[in-house]
Amino acid sequence: MSALNIAAHPQAAEVGALYSDHHRWLQGWLRGKLGNTSDADDLAQDTFARILTARTLNDIKEPRAYLTTIAKGILVNWYQRQALERSYLEALARLPEAVVPSPEQQLVILETLQQVDAMLDALPVKVKRAFLLSQIEGLKYEEIAERIGCSLISVKRYMKQAFLSCLMLMD
Repeated sequence: MSALNIAAHPQAAEVGALYSDHHRWLQGWLRGKLGNTSDADDLAQDTFARILTARTLNDIKEPRAYLTTIAKGILVNWYQRQALERSYLEALARLPEAVVPSPEQQLVILETLQQVDAMLDALPVKVKRAFLLSQIEGLKYEEIAERIGCSLISVKRYMKQAFLSCLMLMD
């Protein structure tokens, strides 16, 4: 895999030094976590791509700790996507052949599931829980309020917040 294009970054020298000094180490660390080189290479690149969006890189005292922190977040997201994809493929395998979506439809569905999963992960815990209790378990707002120990008005606010997040996902 080729090096990231960092020339346009405002702190190109700092990012370049971080990349050249620690990229190989980060790949090795990720390879140890994942057990394969291909995914480790991809996630190392994703880590440095995330760094390119950072506002500042000044005063990084422990570059490997900094990289590890970013890579761990990316690794958690990667594991979540893998688990979601496995669950989806298992559900597809249980469908009668006549109703299995086309490969193109499967890809769109999987991408949509990943977007919804990311949106749900971004919600506050109670908002996410209220939304899932409503949409997955079919509970009424009063039942949700009882289950999570809050007022009915709070459940309504939570649901409004979740639905607004869903609408923003559709844009």
